[in-house]
Amino acid sequence: MRYNFDKVINRHGTYSMKYDYLSRGRPEGTLPMWVADMDIPTPPCVTESLVECARQGIFGYSEPDAAYFEVVQNWFAQRFAWNTQREWLVVTPGIVTAIYIAVRALTEKCDGVLIQQPVYHPFEFAVKDTGRKLLVNQLIYENGRYTIDFDDFENKAKQAKLFILCSPHNPVGRVWSKDELTRMGEICLKHGTIIIADEIWQDLIYVPHQHQVFTTLAPEFADITITATAPSKTFNLAGLQLSNIFIPNQALKRKFTKEYNACGLGQASMMGLVSCKAAYEHGTDWLDELIVHLNKNMLLLQTFLEKNIPKIKLIKPEGTYLAWLDCSSLGIPTKELNEIITHKAKLWLHCGTRFGKGGEGFQRINVACPQQVLTEALVRLKSAFEN
Repeated sequence: MRYNFDKVINRHGTYSMKYDYLSRGRPEGTLPMWVADMDIPTPPCVTESLVECARQGIFGYSEPDAAYFEVVQNWFAQRFAWNTQREWLVVTPGIVTAIYIAVRALTEKCDGVLIQQPVYHPFEFAVKDTGRKLLVNQLIYENGRYTIDFDDFENKAKQAKLFILCSPHNPVGRVWSKDELTRMGEICLKHGTIIIADEIWQDLIYVPHQHQVFTTLAPEFADITITATAPSKTFNLAGLQLSNIFIPNQALKRKFTKEYNACGLGQASMMGLVSCKAAYEHGTDWLDELIVHLNKNMLLLQTFLEKNIPKIKLIKPEGTYLAWLDCSSLGIPTKELNEIITHKAKLWLHCGTRFGKGGEGFQRINVACPQQVLTEALVRLKSAFEN
């Protein structure tokens, strides 16, 4: 391995939301494994590019140029056979920002917006905060795997102006198949439902699974879809606030851009542009090794639970670095379970109820960390539940 993913980095006192646990009511000595950023440094190529940029010493207004787009375009073409066009692109400070803007731009108050819970909680917030009607197509959990209730999906799509797709899915770890994506797309076409495809996890996939960019499945899908992408999860760049949003339908793009401007959001961050370009241009080897490391951590998690805490089941992810843990066999109510994890194990996990319907009895843990850190978390978990 060329890169060392097991070096432990002290992130206390670095303005880290993940490690700022005392101000959030967590006890001293808490090990945070909740929010989706990695305890692994970004690739050296990114750091070097940022240092070079900082040495210039001028941090003015910035915009992506042709060279930036060419690198981004090559990334998607080579990895996903997705031929993007520059006129589709809107750069935003994060995907959550883009989702809020799209909801505001493409729907009216009380319009239905469909999501698939349990799912990344800002989806629900974006619907409720903007006064839209939340429609939930709850995923089916059966035999340790999640699937889609398509009868319910179609029933809800009939009522929805907009559908927010999470692909790959956070937190359940599904990499949706071509057939599943096609069926959802056909239903949305049939009922005139616009789609926001959040594909932020598209680079973090485990063999033999493959991510399928939704809009590549049919030209008709591209015409009704806003595809949200970012280098942030892949290369640990969330704090640099940059996402690449692709909107082939120019009428939808104009509505999106108008709302973006109305929110008072300005140009892209210089550091965000520099980091994205460097990562997509030179970060492939690092990413390949990262996935090997994440695979090892997932295996460690699975074998440890099977041997030491068999009542906690890992829903083995097909993508992402987030592990969805089924704790229902413990027979412990959610509030008590959270108390044990927080105060006895001194771990900060993400409670499943945070992700909506179907999250009861689950916890989400982030394994994008040195193996030593994951081992410590698991030992704490075992000690908390062994009695």
